[in-house]
Amino acid sequence: MLFWHRPGKGWVMNTVTLGPEGTYSHRAASVTAADEIEFRQSVTTIVDAVAAGDHDRGVIPIENSIEGSVTESLDALADYDVAVVREIVTPIRHALLAQSEGFDTIASHSQALAQCRTYLERNYPDVTLEAVASTAKGVELARDDHSIAGIGHPANADGDLAVLAEDIQDQDSNATRFFAIAPAAERSKGGGKTSLVVYPNANYPGLLLELLEPFADRDINLSRVESRPSGRRLGDYVFHVDIEAGLYESRTKEAIEDIEDIAENGWVRRLGSYDIEHVVE
Repeated sequence: MLFWHRPGKGWVMNTVTLGPEGTYSHRAASVTAADEIEFRQSVTTIVDAVAAGDHDRGVIPIENSIEGSVTESLDALADYDVAVVREIVTPIRHALLAQSEGFDTIASHSQALAQCRTYLERNYPDVTLEAVASTAKGVELARDDHSIAGIGHPANADGDLAVLAEDIQDQDSNATRFFAIAPAAERSKGGGKTSLVVYPNANYPGLLLELLEPFADRDINLSRVESRPSGRRLGDYVFHVDIEAGLYESRTKEAIEDIEDIAENGWVRRLGSYDIEHVVE
């Protein structure tokens, strides 16, 4: 665990992320916790653990530049009251890892398989693709079974596991955004970006335009707007909004007040303001 020291007082901050060891989430989490990091097998259990106060920090994937948003993460942020305290952007470098060329299955996370689709179709059209819980799980299977190859960061190769090919992702610009989350009490108003979750509990022509106009009127740039089903009824949506402004700014406060008026039958959750850190590997 990472030990954080305050004058006259030392305390331990523990972090939880997707496992097992060696996932891209693990690499992102190392930015916030350099020592021991605990692992879970789903984003929802990570967010639940942070919301309950069982962990001080959680690191979850939010969006990939090729495959788009991680819907489980969006839904968990709508369902649990937590704070976003940091954004971590890391490049994704996929390598094909196996004991030898004699494999008949490639196992990896579904997003990793999709991000390498062109390479796999061109070079291994007859190999079975198997989606598993994480890239690290696929690498773990490849390490134990010569008939399986994994896709993951090349640093995961060791012992009998070799790198057969590097940078096999379809786009060189492949990168993933991660959120570092904390208990709701640690929500900050300071930072260059802010994330909101808006549930208007309404559906009528022009609703989305009404929700976006308060930002446009105050010259606030929206870097992401995405809808997810609320789960309450068909056609009912929750909106995830990222803006390039901090909660401390008067223009942001005014815009959110307008949105709260529009969503008077629903709710607006301020996930918090934060800064971005780019991890270069």
